Amino acid sequence: MSAEQSLARLLGVIDRLLGPDGCPWDREQTPESLCDYVVEESYELIEAIRSGQPDEAREELGDVLFLLAFIAVLFERRGAFDLSEAIENNTAKMVRRHPHVFGDASFENQKELLKNWERIKREEKNGDGHGGGPARIFASLPKGLPPLLRAYRIQAKAARLGFTWETDARMEEQLRSEWKELQEALDRGDKAGMEEEFGDYLFALVEYGRRKGIKANAALDAANRKFLARFERMEDLAAGSDRELPALDLAAMNELWARAKAGDEPSGDASS
Repeated sequence: MSAEQSLARLLGVIDRLLGPDGCPWDREQTPESLCDYVVEESYELIEAIRSGQPDEAREELGDVLFLLAFIAVLFERRGAFDLSEAIENNTAKMVRRHPHVFGDASFENQKELLKNWERIKREEKNGDGHGGGPARIFASLPKGLPPLLRAYRIQAKAARLGFTWETDARMEEQLRSEWKELQEALDRGDKAGMEEEFGDYLFALVEYGRRKGIKANAALDAANRKFLARFERMEDLAAGSDRELPALDLAAMNELWARAKAGDEPSGDASS
């Protein structure tokens, strides 16, 4: 079955669900009521992709596609737009934002390419009919992004304009400066200052990672997964000797942690 046929079949299922003899729950839904489900299903898709399981990714991708198609149908029934309009709008936007692929534009490097991408986005915002003067640089940045991901996107957008530390050495100097300011706040016992300086240090660290090709959100997610996998091995090791972790002291738990780390794949870093 082709993608076009599959999409048509999916839309047919949605029409049936929303029909007079369809599902009472589905018929009560609105684009607004489905927002939280989009977030939840998107996170499940991300988890499936990062787990390296194609079958799970296929299932979760289908769930996300269903929700997006469902929302489009609901908007169509309001008389706002239909799915084909949304697709065509995005297609035109992608063609417009890639003049080096669909036109005769050329760029010396990726940095210039990304600067042009941001320029086109600003021009789109200026011409969208909402008025109010020139679009601000970060106007398109979703306010609901998780803070770590939002920090990365802020840094990336600023860097595309050339507003970032000139060299890695300057960036590292900034990190040391932020760390010093955090320590000074800690020494003062200044709770509000500690939070502020800790945030500044994290913000700078996100930029340092970005410059090295590291996405902070993905890196932290991998660290979380690694910790949880090792902790589960600790629990198994404790259970294997008829013990429970809450009953152990720190020295015993550290011994189990060392054994759990030793069970990592050879490519793992046993020092972390």
